[in-house]
Amino acid sequence: MTEAHGLPERSRQIQQEVGDRGYDIAVRELPESTRTALEAAAALDCEVGAIASSLVFIADDEPLLVMTSGRHRVDTDLLASELGKVSITMARAKKVRTVTGQAIGGVAPIGHPAPVTTVIDEALQEYPTIWAAAGTPHTVMPLTFEQLVELTGGRTVQVATA
Repeated sequence: MTEAHGLPERSRQIQQEVGDRGYDIAVRELPESTRTALEAAAALDCEVGAIASSLVFIADDEPLLVMTSGRHRVDTDLLASELGKVSITMARAKKVRTVTGQAIGGVAPIGHPAPVTTVIDEALQEYPTIWAAAGTPHTVMPLTFEQLVELTGGRTVQVATA
């Protein structure tokens, strides 16, 4: 497993979980903020679409983690239709922290206090490497689309029309 010394505690936990699941994926801490997909893409010198933005919604009163391509804005009506839900709304910051144990801008796809139903934007398949937050707004980890699906147990769906 890759060394995680020097990382923030939350990111060390993510690194440990990834390693415990058999992946050799190095969490990186960046000097620039990766709170938004644009910031992350600039810091990593990659396309914004390769950023796997972690967004928490409330779908029919249940938390839903959406891993979306940074080039997309989630269409909640489309997503509700895809998932057979009546209502999907963005979760407030306090709810995000309660559900994930992490702050907005740093929500990792794993490492939550309890499992969170997860869906993954099908557009992320277009990138050989995608970048996901790793527990803080300054930490990220490189993944393949397949690794993201395996780690989260997420379902691949269309989350935007453009």
